[in-house]
Amino acid sequence: MTTRKNSDDRIALLQGTLDLLILKTLVLGSCHGQGIAHSIKRQSEEVFFVDHGSLYLALQRLEDRKWISAKWGLSENNRRARFYSLTSKGRAQLLEKTSEWQRLTRAMELVLGGKPQQEV
Repeated sequence: MTTRKNSDDRIALLQGTLDLLILKTLVLGSCHGQGIAHSIKRQSEEVFFVDHGSLYLALQRLEDRKWISAKWGLSENNRRARFYSLTSKGRAQLLEKTSEWQRLTRAMELVLGGKPQQEV
């Protein structure tokens, strides 16, 4: 997954970010892979772009950890697709990882936006 500053400039995100975004997306209900990628893109106001390779590796990893479950179904355009759902273990991880990200972003705000410290 990458963020986009402009069409030619991409920035790698911290490991685990995609997992958290997938878990958060699935709180809204089950969804197939393309729907998850689209939802992340839309919710981030097109800052986050999830490439298919990264997405499906992350979905497999989350399924292996029992944070999500998957079953086959039909998409809105009548195509066979795997639909992913958040498990209770995944909900617990979402809460834990969200708390970690909130602490991290608060610390970054303090460092980047805080008052300069005086030299000792």
